[in-house]
Amino acid sequence: MMNHKKGITLVEMMIVIGVLGILFLVGLPQFSKMRENQALKNAVSDVLSSINKAQSETLASIGSSSYGVHLQSDKVIIFKGTVFSTGDPNNETINIAAPANISNVTLAGVSGSTGNVYFNRLSGAPNKTGTITVSTASLTRIITISATGLASVN
Repeated sequence: MMNHKKGITLVEMMIVIGVLGILFLVGLPQFSKMRENQALKNAVSDVLSSINKAQSETLASIGSSSYGVHLQSDKVIIFKGTVFSTGDPNNETINIAAPANISNVTLAGVSGSTGNVYFNRLSGAPNKTGTITVSTASLTRIITISATGLASVN
């Protein structure tokens, strides 16, 4: 009579671990790239919605005031009025989640890492036109603010 032992052998276990290791090594970079792409999409969406909200609140004449956006590398701040003030309690801060950031702001020919745009109460036109660059380590999107106040992505 043949004596068969049940269970898995060391060779079978090593094959399974090897296959899982290869799958992990192939899948990890793709997951990281997908996460980076999603962070960029979220950051672009946050910047666009902040610009649109400031313009729509200005056109709605909420509080009989203009509204604008202050852009920093890690956040967008919607402010009331035509001048940004850091400590104003009316400011609404929208944080940009890492690894995405606002890497460059070029408004009316002036380039830097920060900038302010506010909207005209009657027309909704911005006081400055230009571009906002949102990026991660390997991806970049450029948001353009037109003379009508329309914000669009490349």
